[in-house]
Order: sequence, then structure tokens, then C-alpha cells
Amino acid sequence: MIDQGKQVDSIKTEGNLFSRIAKRFYWRDYVIYITFIVIFVTFSITLQKYGFLSGANLFNIFRQTATISVMAVAMTFILATAEIDLSVGAVAGLASVVTAMVLQKYGVIPGIIAGLIVGLLIGAINGFFVTRVGIPSFLVTLGMQGIVTGAGMWITNTAPIPISSDLYNDIFGSGDLFGVIPSLAIWTLVVFAIGYVSLKSTPFGRQSLATGGNETAARYSGIDTKRIKLYTFILMGVVAALAGMLYAGRLHSGRYQWGQGDELSVIAAVVLGGTSMMGGSASMIGSLFGSVLMGMINNGLILMGLGNSQLMVVRGAIIIFAVALTGRKSQS
Repeated sequence: MIDQGKQVDSIKTEGNLFSRIAKRFYWRDYVIYITFIVIFVTFSITLQKYGFLSGANLFNIFRQTATISVMAVAMTFILATAEIDLSVGAVAGLASVVTAMVLQKYGVIPGIIAGLIVGLLIGAINGFFVTRVGIPSFLVTLGMQGIVTGAGMWITNTAPIPISSDLYNDIFGSGDLFGVIPSLAIWTLVVFAIGYVSLKSTPFGRQSLATGGNETAARYSGIDTKRIKLYTFILMGVVAALAGMLYAGRLHSGRYQWGQGDELSVIAAVVLGGTSMMGGSASMIGSLFGSVLMGMINNGLILMGLGNSQLMVVRGAIIIFAVALTGRKSQS
């Protein structure tokens, strides 16, 4: 006869094994990848006659999402510290304008430096008011969004500033490495790699997560949480400026409208990728997939014939969906 006690022990062991596997495989951790595959397959079938799977269109998606992907890397650090930055789109526009104006008069290198300084200064101002004055980041960056947009309109008279430098345009937007790989894709991979290593393997990444997870506990453990938050806002400003320079290179001009509304796409990409708006947890790979997903959705809907107004509705719905998933995950 079979020992019933051994059977019970075997069942308990199997049950514990399945329980451990279930805990490890938490489906909300993989929602971005599941969603990515489902939408890609759906568009591949329904938009086949519109050339969705063509090499030219797929490369076009990467070109169009490069600026979102780049900003999503820095936004991951911002949200990881339980803060938010609504000024990133406006900063990108102003940086593109300043870069174009300085480039016209003084050349490529001064133009690049000027654009990055714009982002650095705005990020530092945002960080100062959040960490030293104590104003919520939502209000600070919302106000900064208006200031920066107005400044861009003012110094350009709302007119675009053309960029005629082939060197700049090739490096920052319209060029292709070996005639195949878009320079924008290279910028995306470089910024992503730096962000990934910084988040996973540096004190700055670990301290950012600790600050967002429990700021009081982080302070008691010796982390200067105000300094960490200040650095994340400076990083966000510089990366947003880089995104504006990529816009300028791809579109061969600086314009205050470049980046307008991108804050919604960037936040949606990062949150949908698994970074909690409550802080303390982040996924750099998820942010990259989220940004490409946003670009793929935009591309697919444009191929379907939808306009900007419909795209805004879809982006808003995605943000609500992403935040709802994040909120439920944090409560479970």
C-alpha cells in the first residue's frame, strides 16, 4: 500500500512549488510585454496592406519614438523618487530653439553646449523649488511648462529657426550609420544603456529608489534625499534638452512646438513600463518598451487615418490604464 502520509507531503510540496512560481510570475510585472506583443500582432494583421511591417515603416517608428524613449530614461528616475516633471516637452522645444539660434551664429559645438545648458538650468530651477522651497513638483513643473513655452515663443516670434548644418542634422536626427541604422536609434540605445547601468549598478540609482520607496527611512540611513531629487531634476532637464536637439536634427529646425504634449507620452510610457508613480520601484527596460509601444500605437492609428485629436484621446486612456494597474499593484 502507498503511504498516505507521503502522498500528502508530496501534494504539499507541489503546492508550495506552484505557490512560489505564482509569486514570482506576477502578471502585472509583464503587462507591458504582453500588451506590446498583442498590439504588434494586431497591427501586423489589420494594417498589412498599409505597409505596417515594411522595413521603412518600422525604422520610422524608431525615429519617431527616439525623443520619447530618451526622455523616458530620465523620467524613470524622476518617478522612482516619487516626483513628476510636466515641463519636459516645453524644455525640449526651447532647447531646440536655443540650439538652432546659437548654431546659426557660432557653429555646431557652441549650439550643442547652449542647448544642454538650457536644460541644465531649467532642471536645476525645478529641483531647487521642489527640494529647497518645498513646492510640490506637479505645481513647479506645471508652472515651468508655461514659462518655458512662453520664452520659446518670445525669442523666436513664433517662427521656426532653420538649421542648415548637414553635420548637425546627420548626427542628431536625419543621418544613418552605414546607411542602415538611424542615428536616432543609436542615441536611444546609448542613453538607455547609460540609464540602465545607472539605475541597477550605481549608488545614485539605488538611492533614487530608496528615496521614492520611503524618504524618511532613506534620510535616517544617511541618504541626502534632497540632493538626490535635485540631481534627478537636473538629469531630466539635460535629457529633455537632448531630446529637443534630436527634434531639431530630425526636422532641420528649432521650434518651440517641438515636444509639445510629449510629457503625456513620456509619463505613460514609463508608468506602463512598470515604474510606480508612488516611487520606490522602476524598470528601465519597461520604460523603453513603453515608449516604443506608444510610438507603435501612434503609427498604427495614423495609418488607420486617425487625427491628432483621436491620438490625444488614446494617449489619455493609456495613462489612466497604466496608473490603474500601478495603483492596484501597489495595494496588493
